[in-house]
Amino acid sequence: MQGLGRRASIASAWLAVLLVFAGCTNPRTPAPVEDRGGASRTSGASATSTAPGMPVPPITTDASGKPLPGIENYGKPGYYAVRPGDTIMRIGLETGQNWRDIVKWNNLENANLIEVGQVLRVIPPVNGAPAGAAPVTAAGGASGSSTPGVATTGAAVAAGTAVAVAPPSSSSTPAPTTPSATPAKPTPPVAASGDDDLGWIWPAQGQLIAGFDEVKNKGLDIGGRAGDAVLAAADGRVVYAGAGLRGYGNLIILKHNNTYLTAYAHNQTLLVKEDQSVQKGQKIAEMGNSDADRVKLHFEIRRQGKPVDPARYLPAR
Repeated sequence: MQGLGRRASIASAWLAVLLVFAGCTNPRTPAPVEDRGGASRTSGASATSTAPGMPVPPITTDASGKPLPGIENYGKPGYYAVRPGDTIMRIGLETGQNWRDIVKWNNLENANLIEVGQVLRVIPPVNGAPAGAAPVTAAGGASGSSTPGVATTGAAVAAGTAVAVAPPSSSSTPAPTTPSATPAKPTPPVAASGDDDLGWIWPAQGQLIAGFDEVKNKGLDIGGRAGDAVLAAADGRVVYAGAGLRGYGNLIILKHNNTYLTAYAHNQTLLVKEDQSVQKGQKIAEMGNSDADRVKLHFEIRRQGKPVDPARYLPAR
């Protein structure tokens, strides 16, 4: 009997140990959460004051510890915080400015050397260009219509500090679109007044194959054959002619006034150069399929840098 009692006591002890381990591994018992809130996530953010509601810039210095150019203007109207993937040309398209003017206003010695987090002036200075503006140096020492690139140093800027321009599609080759004779939801034309009164015309004669969509398509896609004429939709001046903006192929950007730009993408041949004045209806390019899935013209109208539905401005046809 004593042996049975001793064995029962030992069994009870082992059962207690097993229950303790079972409690530690119970899947219904939540694991402890590690609190990392006390760690600093951005360099210099706590030392930077911003207006209420304005996100704090994630970085204020470059890799060497020097303040990022223009950081003192972060959050001010008329300034733009550079985001990953931005180029001067893309920022110009986004803000409705000539990229060469942005270079001049910011005294940039090399348009390729911009940093993520850097803050750029994107409106004209009150008293004109800053004194001592440095000349533009394009990549590899080239000049003319060479396209500025982008530096890759620095960390990502907080969401909302700037808005980057999206190309006609999310990849370098736009996805096929469902043909449509007219935009799905026609909108009334814009009443012409002041800078709006440009007498717009259609930039190509082909069939409309894709309408404006604020998320997926920032303009109209017009079909045609390789070599078809691409026309200036209104009088203006060429502020860009080249192939440096991914997703657009051979691209022309015209500035019509202080309010409107137009963009003509995927061309086979460009027939105009930067700073050249063009007239409404002038042939500026030949239709092609550069950086596209088919021959087409991707046409955008941008009002103060923001894409708007061209169908609201172009005449009915």
